[in-house]
Formats: sequence, C-alpha cells, structure tokens
Amino acid sequence: MSATTQTNPTNTVSLRQIARIAGVLYIIIIVCGMFGGLTRESLLVSGDPAATVENVTTSEGLFRMTIMADLVMVLADVAIGVAFFYLLKPVNHGLSLLSAGFRLAQASALGINLLTLFIVLQFTSGDMTASSTENAYVFFNAHGIGYNLALMFFATSILIQGYLVYISGYFPKWLGILLMVASAGYFIDNTASFILPNYADYADTFQMIVMVAFPVELIMALYLLVKGVRTKNTPAVINVEQAYATAPGQ
Repeated sequence: MSATTQTNPTNTVSLRQIARIAGVLYIIIIVCGMFGGLTRESLLVSGDPAATVENVTTSEGLFRMTIMADLVMVLADVAIGVAFFYLLKPVNHGLSLLSAGFRLAQASALGINLLTLFIVLQFTSGDMTASSTENAYVFFNAHGIGYNLALMFFATSILIQGYLVYISGYFPKWLGILLMVASAGYFIDNTASFILPNYADYADTFQMIVMVAFPVELIMALYLLVKGVRTKNTPAVINVEQAYATAPGQ
C-alpha cells in the first residue's frame, strides 16, 4: 500500500473510540487512586502504631472502601494498558507492546499489594495486643512500599508511551514530552525512597517533584476525552493500515 493512501474511515473512527475509552479509564484511575491514597494517608499516623490502628478500626468501612477503590483502579489500569497498546500499535508495534507489558506488570504488583491491606484488617479484628497493633502498622506501611515498587513499572511504561505519543502524530508533541517528564518524576522520587536511608528528611522535596505527574496525567485524560486523536494530515494515521500489515506478528 502506498504511504500516501488514505486510511479507511472505519479505522480512523476506531482510533477515536479507543482514545475516548482510554480517556474515561484515565479519569477512573485518577479518581480512585486519589480517593484510596489520600484516605489511607489520613488514617496513617507516622511513628504511632496505636493511633493508626485506632483510626483503621474506627473507620473500617472507609478503609475497606479504599481497598475497593484500588481494585477498580487496577482493573481500569489493565484495560487502559490494552487500549494504549492498540492506539499506539500503528506507531511502533514492539514499543507499544513493551509499554503495555510494563503497565500490566504495574497492575499485577498493585493487585498483589492489596493483600497487605487485608492482612491489616486481620490484625485489627478481635482483641488487640501490642504485637497485633505493631504488625498491623508494619503491613500498613508495607503497602506504601509495595505501591512505590509498582510505580517503577508505571514510570517505565509512560516513558515509552510518552516517546510514542511524541512521534505518533496523533497528539501534540508537547504532550509526549510532558509524559516523559512525569516519568522522570516518578523515577526520581521512588529511586530516592529506596536508596536514601534518610528519605523522610527530604520526602516533601521529592514529593513536590513527583506531583508534576498528576497534572500531566489529568491533561492526557482530558485530551483523550475532548480531542481524541488527530485524524487529518497525520502520517501516523495515513499509514495505519500499512503499519498493521507490516507489524511483527501480523
């Protein structure tokens, strides 16, 4: 097929639909992630296991809702990984698959990590002892560590995704650059949390760095919902059928 041949309109509509679905999933991920993360943070009293456990036991229903929110977020993460794979597959099949793989790895890690919150509930049910209180606090904090580990997979995924967005022609190039910057923020913050023994002393600074990721992801979600993908005068769109036909495994 000639590189100048126009894409079948059916394929163009399909790309738009996938983009809009990805936008909806992104909003679900952002809302559920913020609810779960901020709510648990309000229950955690750093350095005080007794106060933390008391917050969990007196707000058990709310604590369980954070688990459910995280579960919905993980399900949406799997779906958006697949959506971005099909959306960016015409750009570069291999890199799109790699990005989706890292996204699915993140979802798997987050799903398994939810077990730590259920273990917290096991320790906080029944008669509380000093040992069960301490154990509940340890597993509560372990969930945060597991979350950071999962974000390393996510950072790798959006680094690749940002590059594909940049070269795709579907989106403004600045959007791809912002995604790669957000990826760098996740890498810097989470790497520091793993290698610095005194990370807590600089936590506010590192968290300010990673906070740049939130508006970037929100912008990406809104762009997908409002604009979808570019479908005119875009080489990546013009060559959709050719890209699918020549992609590895086709």
